[in-house]
Amino acid sequence: MRQKRAKAYRKNMLVYNHTFKFREPYQVIIDDQVILKAINAKFDLVKVLKKTIQAEIKPMITQCCIQVLYRTKNQEAIELAKKFERRRCGHLPKEPETPHKCILSITNVNNNNKFRYIIVTQNEVLRKELRKVPGVPLIYINKTGVLVMEPLSDMTEKARKIYEKSKLSEGLNNAKTAGIREQKSTEGEDDSKPKKKRKRGPKEPNPLSIKKKKTQKPPTNGTAKDLAEQDTEKKKRKRKHKKTSKNEPALTHQDSAKADSSGGSSV
Repeated sequence: MRQKRAKAYRKNMLVYNHTFKFREPYQVIIDDQVILKAINAKFDLVKVLKKTIQAEIKPMITQCCIQVLYRTKNQEAIELAKKFERRRCGHLPKEPETPHKCILSITNVNNNNKFRYIIVTQNEVLRKELRKVPGVPLIYINKTGVLVMEPLSDMTEKARKIYEKSKLSEGLNNAKTAGIREQKSTEGEDDSKPKKKRKRGPKEPNPLSIKKKKTQKPPTNGTAKDLAEQDTEKKKRKRKHKKTSKNEPALTHQDSAKADSSGGSSV
């Protein structure tokens, strides 16, 4: 199957899943003509159906369709049909309906695909009638022997647009009601009180452009002299060292020795 065709089929199935709540494994109703054509073409019908739908399926056949196969006496087709799940249509085996009427009766229930069937049929008249029912995927074998899924019918497209519109409006309504409830819960009893109108006066200047006022220190009882004395008392006393003047030469070790010797001789 080509990539473009597979992408289109996958997109169609997403619509059926989202809008009409189809779920895997998909229930696939297969009529007698498709089974006979698959036997003549010698391909695995179930395998090709899985590849076309791109998901797990549950192949099914109605009692009326299998009765038609019994009349053909095609043993290979009968054996294949027996592997499928039997769908009860409510028609008596002794008085079966045509496959066309049988499949239409179980698919179109009050203009609704109630049981979410995928219909695989070669009957063009049946496919035309089922296009009028929204949400019915239709598959058939084309002239080249390829299984083809029909595009979404006009009724299906219409139902999809209505569904999306309802979901959108529902979401908006839920958002509005949720906002009103939150507002009421936060306001509480204040809702009953009338709101005071704010008086509009002259506009004040920008606070960022205004210089900050300098804070003045509180006055003290003492004079300036007393304050200065207190500050000096707080300061730590530093030990003073005598510094030699630049003009006085520094005493060397020899000078000190001479002084000691002269002192001794004088004695």
